[in-house]
Amino acid sequence: MEYFWVEGGHRLGGSITPIGNKNAALPLLAACLLTDETLHLHNVPDIGDVRTKLALLSKMGVVVQEGQSGQCSLTALGVGEQQPDVELSRQIRTATLLAGPLLARRGHVVISRPGGDRIGRRRLDTHLLALQALGTDIEVRPDYFELRTDGLRGCDIFLDEMSVTGTEQAIFASVLAEGTTALANVAMEPHVQEVCHCLNAMGAKIEGIGTHNLTIEGVTGLHGATHRIGPDYMEVGSLIGLAAATRSALRIEQARPDQHRMTRIMFGRLGVTWEVEGDDIVVPPDQPLEVQTDFDGAVPKIDDMPWPGFPPDLISIALVVATQARGTVLIHQKMFDQRLVFADRLIDMGAGIVLCDPHRAVVMGPSRLRGQNLVSPDIRAGMALVIAALTAEGVSTIHNIIQIDRGYEQLERRLQGLGAHIERLGE
Repeated sequence: MEYFWVEGGHRLGGSITPIGNKNAALPLLAACLLTDETLHLHNVPDIGDVRTKLALLSKMGVVVQEGQSGQCSLTALGVGEQQPDVELSRQIRTATLLAGPLLARRGHVVISRPGGDRIGRRRLDTHLLALQALGTDIEVRPDYFELRTDGLRGCDIFLDEMSVTGTEQAIFASVLAEGTTALANVAMEPHVQEVCHCLNAMGAKIEGIGTHNLTIEGVTGLHGATHRIGPDYMEVGSLIGLAAATRSALRIEQARPDQHRMTRIMFGRLGVTWEVEGDDIVVPPDQPLEVQTDFDGAVPKIDDMPWPGFPPDLISIALVVATQARGTVLIHQKMFDQRLVFADRLIDMGAGIVLCDPHRAVVMGPSRLRGQNLVSPDIRAGMALVIAALTAEGVSTIHNIIQIDRGYEQLERRLQGLGAHIERLGE
């Protein structure tokens, strides 16, 4: 079992380019199942979840060719009746997204209950209700779902929540369905938009991209295409938090600053600022982090919302930055009832945090963090603990880093390039 050894208290500096968007790459890999022709993807991140997804597709008969610099070509011509591998499916949540393409391709699929981060209950009802509306019969078993259709048919669907993967599932099932599908109350995160643009390049007819309402005219077939995945805005937000918490100067290149308008607002409540230079975000050193109270003097709140709101995945990062800001702030994570449990580890490091309930934490800063022996519970909390360890006095060890590797590519090597004292060691 590998772990990170981290010595905190050192300034970082330099430039770094974010990896390709994890949450775009994973559904786009599944999109290859919608055509017999080759899908060429560029800027695919080399992370654990992607490797698991590629292994899953390979076992189904997809021919995967990987090149340098994140190039990946996928051809699903040879995909037969073999069901997705159970053990691999249980390792990632987006294994569920194989359902829509396989239903469109062959009318039958068995999908295991998915894995992924253990951050509370993550319902699949939005997926199943959409597939059911499009003409799918669903049998619910203790460990899997069996889905059958004699032909997907377009219809009018209002999603019961703005689920990102639920939206992508409905899109995948609709692009080859007979007739027109009207999807309302859909998620519109950047990676959802990327999926739509790539599918349109493959011959789909999707209108309304970037809004909460999509109109999809079903087509009889899709063809191959080439698509470049954009930067991972979760990593960009993580790097902004890293620079602020460690009082370091950092240039984040090719960061698409327009995707971080709400990040600027929420981090701004902690006193975090940055400059935009072209497509780069430049975080200055020695920021006087101070909580900005509301106009009436009340304690401000940092909370997550559907896009274009503050992403739930950055709540963990904001929690760590808040420990270094002078003042009191409420962190409110609405979506998942276990995402804030790692706050106990920050408290052990010396953070002034009161965990009110599974969704809310009051942070009173600034706190002098000290090195501790830590365990990463999920991807984003793992990155938050890395930031905390680099901020703290002394040495920390972070275990279960396989969780961090699922979402961040060669993290220790890239942080070393910024001057971080971090090493990957084996037990």
